Amino acid sequence: MQANIVTLPGDGIGVDVVAEGVKVLRAVAAKFGHTFTFENHLIGGCAIDATGDPLPASTLDACRHADAVLLGAVGGPKWDDPTAKVRPEQGLLGLRQGLALYANLRPVQVFLELREASPLRPERLDGVDLVVVRELTGGLYFGPRKEATPDDMTAYDTMLYADYEVERIARKAFELARLRRKKVTSVDKANVLASSRLWRRVVTAVAADYPDVTWESMLVDSAAMHLLRRPADFDVIVTENTFGDILTDEASMLSGSMGMLASASLGAGSNGVYEPIHGSAPDIAGEGIANPLATILSVALLLRYSFGLGQEADAVEKAVADVIAEGYRTRDIYTAGMKRVNTEEMGAVVCQQL
Repeated sequence: MQANIVTLPGDGIGVDVVAEGVKVLRAVAAKFGHTFTFENHLIGGCAIDATGDPLPASTLDACRHADAVLLGAVGGPKWDDPTAKVRPEQGLLGLRQGLALYANLRPVQVFLELREASPLRPERLDGVDLVVVRELTGGLYFGPRKEATPDDMTAYDTMLYADYEVERIARKAFELARLRRKKVTSVDKANVLASSRLWRRVVTAVAADYPDVTWESMLVDSAAMHLLRRPADFDVIVTENTFGDILTDEASMLSGSMGMLASASLGAGSNGVYEPIHGSAPDIAGEGIANPLATILSVALLLRYSFGLGQEADAVEKAVADVIAEGYRTRDIYTAGMKRVNTEEMGAVVCQQL
């Protein structure tokens, strides 16, 4: 197949890890006879520096016309003023909204060889294989808000949801569960929040259309506890925007590092944005020690969900698993006796496995 991929390295280690993702995509194209072309565009802090806009119109237009988007990370101390009117994170939120990407899939899988890298006891990690389905264009991040001013030191953010927003993300979760272990956990705060009571009511109605899938509702504080207490019990977790953001960062500790977790942001069409869940880590940017495996696993999601290339996606995931099994480790997942490699070397050994 022929496909055009927009790359948005962004800031910090985003530049380092996206380079390795592109390297793997080129290896996939060579092995399986595809033609992938790449367009590089600005987003985040580097876009602010160059254009004054964290999401230039040219970037959004290129992403809309692409077959898929591979993104690194945005932000850094240079732009780290939460009171600034223009911030790198606005580029990321604008991209999601501009492409109508309402569903964020974040798989969490624990590799047997990396159990010692997790702060949890190894026996609690047996059988962990879950996906968090996070609603991505509603809730606190997009609802009405008011900033505090020197004359009025009050502020608010509104967790706003409409029933159709909840229904479409719930259906995405139940459809995904049908391809997995057929279990959905819907996470909310229905004992306190009106938006969560709507959430629970809509999810309950959607669940009736999937009698083959077992499901449960769970309060977000309980879910946070059980992710550490009994993580293997979860299959598909579906939740709203803010809760999903927090829970997936917590879940990254199951795998041993945020450098291991990929994500796919999807909408109604085949185009999507694929990115590691980690931040820009400016303190290690350019030093060759960032873990590119989350980006490489995001490449596998890109191949599967945007291009429908399941065999190629499986090959990338197997290559990552083989590299880990052979003992290759970047600094974040390194333990004594393993083969320590830098960012580029990790990308290279994955390509060798392919």
